[in-house]
Amino acid sequence: MHLLTAVCSLAALLLLAGISAKAQDLEPRAYSASPVGLSFVGVAFGRSNGGVAFDPSLPIQDARATLYSPALGLGHTFGLLGRQALFTAALPYAWGNASGVVGNGLQSVSRSGLADVRGRFSINIKGSPALSPREFVQRGSHGVIVGTSLAFVAPSGQYGNTKLINIGSNRWAFKPELGVSVPVKKFDLDLYAGAWFFTANDNFYTGHSIRTQTPLTSLQAHISYTVRRGLWLAVDSTWYGGGQVTVNNGPPQARQNNSRLGVTASLPLSKGNSLKIAYSNGVSGTIGSNFSTVSAGWQYAWFGPHLGR
Repeated sequence: MHLLTAVCSLAALLLLAGISAKAQDLEPRAYSASPVGLSFVGVAFGRSNGGVAFDPSLPIQDARATLYSPALGLGHTFGLLGRQALFTAALPYAWGNASGVVGNGLQSVSRSGLADVRGRFSINIKGSPALSPREFVQRGSHGVIVGTSLAFVAPSGQYGNTKLINIGSNRWAFKPELGVSVPVKKFDLDLYAGAWFFTANDNFYTGHSIRTQTPLTSLQAHISYTVRRGLWLAVDSTWYGGGQVTVNNGPPQARQNNSRLGVTASLPLSKGNSLKIAYSNGVSGTIGSNFSTVSAGWQYAWFGPHLGR
């Protein structure tokens, strides 16, 4: 049972790192104001590397993992009930390896394949009405923004019940969140609070086990500074806790209590093109990963021909 729990934890690491920058839950300006009718596509690539901490009762030492995750994403802003709304989706691919000393021997595993599709719907309920590009420019300052969102992870990634470690999770996950963005001259202060909720994986290892996980609470705080239009820098932080795992109604394992710090830079390129670069690192943690993550993403945005009026 100890070995099963250990390898399951390594599997969770491969899953969590398979969503590029979004997987790290460090996203400044997630509720920023935008005109409606804006569409965008992008590609991103991330690399995560570091140690893994397990429950002290488990015979696992020197656990480490290296993970790579390219992703293709798209999004669109639109008006809903007079407010600005946004939908985004990402299709990630992941590969990597994890290793550790289990008992008296070194164990390792490598996997590659499509990861679970992710999506997110958000709506700004205060401070950001649905505006055309021209109205958006004329409005100028947008004041305090209060937004809410629902993110989801669909069980679409590579999965097989004959393997303890899979890229896909074979379950749904949902994250409701509330966010506040406060502008102060050229600075923006963002605060988010949310929690991940997971359905059961009723086709866990060998097909005769059920794996469940308790909610994982998360908090984020970001401070960003706008140098000029399209060029900004941010300092990012997050804390997440909970997420205990149970197999076949056994004792809960691997409760998380971790925090991360990072930085993000957004750089304008030619018209409609931009580049985002991010770095984050684990600051403290009890159970789970203590990764250093570097990611870069290119995005192209455009308006429909009739929306620029």
